[in-house]
Order: sequence, then C-alpha cells, then structure tokens
Amino acid sequence: MKPICTILIVDDEPGIRRSLGESLVEEGFAVIKAESGEHALDLLEYSDPDDVGLMLLDVWLPGIDGLEVLARSKALLPNLPVIMISGHGNINTALQATKLGAFDFIEKPIDLDRLLLVISNALRQHSLETENTRLQKAINQEHFFMADSTAMKNLLSDIKLVAPTDGRVLITGENGVGKEEVAKLIHAQSNRAKSPFVEVNCAAIPEELIESELFGHVRGAFTGAIRDQKGKFREADGGTLFLDEVGDMSLKTQAKVLRTLQEGRVEPIGGGGAIDTDVRVLAATNKDLSEEIRAGRFREDLYFRLAVVPLAIPPLRDRKEEIIPMAEAFIARIAKAYKKPAKHISEEAKETLINYDWPGNVRELKNIMERLVILTRGSEISSKDLGHLVVRTFVDTDSMSIPEFSSLKDAREWFEKVYIQRELKLQLGNVSRTAERLGLDRSNLYKRLRALGIEQKES
Repeated sequence: MKPICTILIVDDEPGIRRSLGESLVEEGFAVIKAESGEHALDLLEYSDPDDVGLMLLDVWLPGIDGLEVLARSKALLPNLPVIMISGHGNINTALQATKLGAFDFIEKPIDLDRLLLVISNALRQHSLETENTRLQKAINQEHFFMADSTAMKNLLSDIKLVAPTDGRVLITGENGVGKEEVAKLIHAQSNRAKSPFVEVNCAAIPEELIESELFGHVRGAFTGAIRDQKGKFREADGGTLFLDEVGDMSLKTQAKVLRTLQEGRVEPIGGGGAIDTDVRVLAATNKDLSEEIRAGRFREDLYFRLAVVPLAIPPLRDRKEEIIPMAEAFIARIAKAYKKPAKHISEEAKETLINYDWPGNVRELKNIMERLVILTRGSEISSKDLGHLVVRTFVDTDSMSIPEFSSLKDAREWFEKVYIQRELKLQLGNVSRTAERLGLDRSNLYKRLRALGIEQKES
C-alpha cells in the first residue's frame, strides 16, 4: 500500500530514531532518518521537493542546532511542514521556532497519540495551502487577459497599483470582456485575499429580493423569512463584495447601498439594529452610468462613491493582437481538461478569427474554442469549422426597404426584430450561439423573442 507520505526524522539519539520510525511505519508512513542537522539539510537539498512530506526535528543537535536547521530548511523548502521535538524545551525556544515557521513544538518523552494528531493537522493544513495555490494558478491561467496590447498592459498595471489598497473600483466594459475576472484579480492581489470574495449579480435577483440578499433579514421580516439571513455585505466581512451589473439596481436599493458605504454599517430588513462591516466594494456594469444618471436611473452620489478608481476594459475587437494567443491558450487548456488531442489553428482560420468583430468578446471566444475542441475532427481547426462566424459589413440604408413608422419606438422594435431574426438565421436557429453573438444571456434573449413575437426552433 502506498505510504501516506514520507517523514524525515532528525535526532541524534539512535533509540529515538528507531522507535519513532517503527511507530510511524506501523501507522502507514514512510520514514527516512538523519542523525545531524547537516545530514538532514543534505537530504533536503538533493531530494525532489515532493520526496519529503514532513520533518520531525530535534532542537538539540550536534553541530548546527535544530533552530538553524529549521531556518535553512525553510529557505530550501518554504512549504515543508516542520514539527520541533525537544527534551529541554522552553517557551522562548518554542516561540522562536514558531517565528521561523515550525508548525508545532512537542516535548520528550513523546506521546505517540498526540504526535499523530499534530502530524495529521500539519498535513491537512499543508494540503489546504497547496490546493489554494493550485486554485490561484488556475484562476491566473484562465487566459482572459493576455496583455499583448497596450490597452491591456495599462489595465493590468493599474490593477497592480489599486489592488493592495482598499479603494473602491468601478469596472466598465461590454458583456463578456471579463469584468468578473478583473474583480477576482484585484481581490487575489489585495491584502484581503485570504478573506471571502462574495459576488452579487444585481441584474439576476428580483427587485423585491435584492435588499434581503445584500443586507440580510431577521426571521419573520416578511412572508417566507423563516430564519435569519446575514446578507452578502456581512458574508463578505473582512473581504471583498463584488456588485456585478450594478447599473441594474433599483433607486431604492441604491439609496440603501449608499448609506451602507457612507456609514460602514448594514441594517437587516426587519430590524435588529445596525451592524458594523469591513468590506471592500468592487462594482461592474456594461451600461454608460453617466447616461443613466442623466436619465434619472442612477444616483450620482452613489456613482462617485463606487468609482473612486474607474477601470475600463476594452472590447476584444479593439485588441486584435490578443485574439490568436488567447484562442490558442483556451484550446490548450480545454483540450487538457477534456483529455482531448491538441489542435492547431490554420492560417485561414486565424484570419477569420481576427476579422470577426466578437460581439460576445472573450466569453464568446472561449465558448467557441471549447466547441471546436469538442466537435472538430482531426488536429487542425480550419476556416470551414468557423463558417458560422460572419464578418459584419456596413449596410447601405439607401438600398434598404424601410417601412414607415409612427414613432421611434416602433422603428427600434422593427429593427431589433429584423436584426435578431437575421442572427438566428446565421446561427441556424441556435439560440445559445445567437445569444453569444448579441452579447445577451440566453434567458434574456428568450424574453426578447417572446416580446417581439419571433418564432424559433432550437437546433
């Protein structure tokens, strides 16, 4: 049976090395031993980083002592869990060992049950830290931002500057450009990275529920409130709250959010008193909030509270130099995830991708690459595989037959209907692909189809 992990025992007493080693082997561990600090450091330096999973290190050793070995081992392998053992321990030694990175300190004679518990806790924490590092790398490898364009280099530079602060950030850009990814990147590079990142999609929550979602409620506050709910502001306490599609928030909710930002306190629906919160707020929208302010749909004072640092993400069509590197990165990652053979893009297909205007931006590019990895036969993605990507051209309105309308509203609805019908036809009736093309959520497109009386059949 495969050992749980390999433990390095460092002790100058042969009897302890032998008895401790035998006990740990019986518990399912592999064991290697060193009689001195110099020997232990040689083993760590010339071993693979994954060869040793934990070190039991005596404080009192001939030659360099255990604390020096601890310091040097942490320089070699910063993530290696180390448990100090000593027959002459004192509080100062234990504190010094902890400052140098020791997980715990155990005195001789060693209680095996306690040692096994401490080993288990150390390995569990190490596993959690390793998984967290892996997830952070996975986030950073999403390839939404290749930074091959000047605009994206400037954006990432601004993110690096603003992330370590508590300044509020308003992220703007079209659907699919990666506003949520920017918010996550800011959080990951902030001093709050180890605290919660809580997201609220303000457009997806019904108006009658958004206040409860944000600020919480007490039991009995309204019909259906069968228990207390903390709300997103309190869930994000100490961390980051991301208000996505903040431009869709009602004026009533905007007023309460403004008050919360001003006072640093939330008041749950139904009473119970205001509660202090320590939250960094990031917000995002695809709307022109200056236009929304002029139209009376968004509070100007809330805008200035949210937009301490405004960050605008350019659409993909304005950074064409990133399209192919990003597409290739998506293909490599998706092929690996699906255990599919790697594919390359033909030169003709690259031209098609570059000339396409990407109304769904990076999200559309990612989804199309995923579809191609799954459906393309062979190792090459050709222009034929991209036949559904139609390069848009300007329409000569003089040659168009445009009906007479009684109002601008009727004209808009006519054009919207014609435009959506055209896109549906180009996408062979596939509503999901049409929604990508139009930069809409699938559910929102279905609503527009019904409102405009457009019949469709999902292919």
